[in-house]
Amino acid sequence: MGILSRMIPTEDASARKREIEEKLKQEQETLSFIRENLEKSDQLTKGMVSILSSFESRLMQLENSIIPVHKQTENLQRLQDNVDKTLSCMDHVISYYHVAKDTDRIIREGPTGRLDEYLACIAKIQKAVEYFQDNNPDSPELNTVKARFEKGKELLEAEFRNLLTRYSKPVPPILILDAISVDEELEVQEEVVLEHLPEAVLQDIICIAGWLVEYGRNQDFMNVYFQIRSNQLDRSIKGLKEHFRKSSASSGVPYSPAVQTKRKDTPTKKVPKRPVYIPGTIRKAQNLLKQYSQHGLDGKKGGSNLTPLEGYDHDLRVKLMTDALTEKHGGAAGKDDVLDIEIDSYIHCISAFVKLAQSEYALLLEIIPEHHQKKTFDSLIQEALDNLMLEGDNIVSAARRAIMRHDYSAVLTIFPILRHLKMNKSEFDSTLQGTAASTKNKLPTLITSMETIGAKALEEFADSIKNDPDKEYNMPKDGTVHELTSNAILFLQQLLDFQETAGAMLASQESSSSASSYTSEFNKRLLSTYICKVLGNLQLNLLSKSKVYEDAALSAIFLHNNYNYILKSLEKSELIQLVTVTQKRAESLYRELIEQQIISYKSSWFKVTEHLSEKNMPVFQPGTKLKDKERQIIKDKFKGFNDGLEELCKTQKGWAIPDKEQRDFIRRSQKTVVSEAYRAFLQRCANISFTKNPEKYHKYHPEHVEEMIEKLFDTSA
Repeated sequence: MGILSRMIPTEDASARKREIEEKLKQEQETLSFIRENLEKSDQLTKGMVSILSSFESRLMQLENSIIPVHKQTENLQRLQDNVDKTLSCMDHVISYYHVAKDTDRIIREGPTGRLDEYLACIAKIQKAVEYFQDNNPDSPELNTVKARFEKGKELLEAEFRNLLTRYSKPVPPILILDAISVDEELEVQEEVVLEHLPEAVLQDIICIAGWLVEYGRNQDFMNVYFQIRSNQLDRSIKGLKEHFRKSSASSGVPYSPAVQTKRKDTPTKKVPKRPVYIPGTIRKAQNLLKQYSQHGLDGKKGGSNLTPLEGYDHDLRVKLMTDALTEKHGGAAGKDDVLDIEIDSYIHCISAFVKLAQSEYALLLEIIPEHHQKKTFDSLIQEALDNLMLEGDNIVSAARRAIMRHDYSAVLTIFPILRHLKMNKSEFDSTLQGTAASTKNKLPTLITSMETIGAKALEEFADSIKNDPDKEYNMPKDGTVHELTSNAILFLQQLLDFQETAGAMLASQESSSSASSYTSEFNKRLLSTYICKVLGNLQLNLLSKSKVYEDAALSAIFLHNNYNYILKSLEKSELIQLVTVTQKRAESLYRELIEQQIISYKSSWFKVTEHLSEKNMPVFQPGTKLKDKERQIIKDKFKGFNDGLEELCKTQKGWAIPDKEQRDFIRRSQKTVVSEAYRAFLQRCANISFTKNPEKYHKYHPEHVEEMIEKLFDTSA
């Protein structure tokens, strides 16, 4: 075992030795291969270095040959460029000396029809001016081109003026009316575009204006612009006025397509298409009333002057309506109708001014430089605005003069204008935004004037109702409605269309702290208080006038008719709603007054029916012969009844109760009272022999008495 263990390591060492020797041999072979390759690489490197050295030598030779040629060529090229530039500059400079001659024909002929070419010539002249100013300011050519430039600028200014003058036309009235129209049936309004200038012309004007601002250093064209456009704006509004006059003269109604405004003053309800203000309705109604009050229904002074109110005499209503339709008392060409047409025209012109001014501002924005736009617009609208404000002041002055003559109907002409001005004030203010304070304040000043004169007229009208004199010759002989009553009610009814306006008028004169912030409800209460004041003054005056009548019964009929007319008028309109705002029992109070007058009237029959009473009637037994004194008493009773009946029926037949319902009620009531008393009297005297000629005293049968009473208050019977 020992020998074997020693032998195994010896064999391993031998094997390992052989392995190392083999690896050494391989490494020696690899080393030999590397050495051979290194030798070859050195040889190749030496060859490449030799080639590169030869190439470098040749390049240096080439460079030494080319660089002198290149530099010489570059110098020649630079010289050539300098020559070309010099020639170009010479041509350019020489061209400035020929600008005046080259542009002479085009400048003389002007820019009309060839604005682009003309502006190009002006640009050449301008460059020549700049050149000579910078390089030769003393040369005569500078004066020449300067003169040519000024001439060109003058012709451009003239072209600007000519284009504006030639193509600026007043806007046709029909187009204006379409532009300001409002159709409530359309949810989305179709806006009417007002085209003041053809598009091609507008672009030329914009181009000229831009040149004048940038190069012309001239602002005179802005004055030219506002003067021409201001004139056209004023002519457009005047043309609309003339259109109203001509249309009204030919047809009586101005053409106004779909022009209307929403009634904001009163509860909204659908209304047909109509003008903002219907001319003539207020004044025609008042003139008609005054004429009937002067001539009466029977042609005599002091007759009835009722308006066509439902429930009154059919004949009266027919007569009033017929005369109104046939223009019997003046016609549409009368002075008042002309004024009404002017007022309607003025209202439309206010709306037209706003629309046209807005359109003018839109046009101005395209032509006038931004920092001059507000001032130019302010100047542009002055003439038209001043004319409108002057016309408004004239209307106020006319109303003031009329009020001094105690013609308070004149205030009614202010209401539609004032309402329209206030409705359009916000749009008016928006349109004038940016103008001078004096321009902005013109409309508020006019509104204040109208509110002041309107409030004065309202207050003086109320006082005139209270202080109207009790003239005997002015009292209706038949006891019908007095002119004062019908005119007062008609005046108040006209306020219904302008409730908010009238309330604001009254509120404008309030100085109390409660009036510091006016509301619609506050204004409504003021108007209600005013109407109650007028009605109260009217009632006091009627009571005073009734005392003019010597007959107490006629006085009662007079008060009855007037109170009943007032009540019916209140009920047939929205006046009753206004009155009850501050006077809750107004309706019942008038009914009580009417009932009191009916009772007072019935007392006039006591002198007739007292003869039918049992007072002083003789007491007798059937078959007993009456004494002469007793027979005379019965005769006197018959005679007193007959004479009283005849006298009352003759007198009261000429009295009037226009309200058929009231007339029938009073007749029926009186027939019942008299007929029953007469029948009872006849029954008591049926078996009494008090005369040999009973037909002399028993002149009327009960039915005949009823027929006589049925003919009361009937002038045709």
